[in-house]
Amino acid sequence: MKAIFIAYDQAHNEAILEILEKSSCRGFTSFGQTQGRGSTTGEPHYGTHAWPSLGNAILTIVEDNRVDGVLAKLKELDISKPRLGLRAFVWEISQTI
Repeated sequence: MKAIFIAYDQAHNEAILEILEKSSCRGFTSFGQTQGRGSTTGEPHYGTHAWPSLGNAILTIVEDNRVDGVLAKLKELDISKPRLGLRAFVWEISQTI
């Protein structure tokens, strides 16, 4: 099993949920509105007057064979709208209960 953490501009929310649904990633935890700034490019997402946009974040635990497909779809979305911001990180899950 792998964990995929996805941090993204709130404008991507419906597209991210659709990617997870079509990839049969049923279970996830959404962190709702988040604030942050990308490490190399992109504008801050602070929810302030100067930087009004906000981010969202989702953590999903999936079978190993689903990871590459999900990442490929997320990359396509990011490339299609690069100024919005989208990052995904994958961790190995060693135990669950």
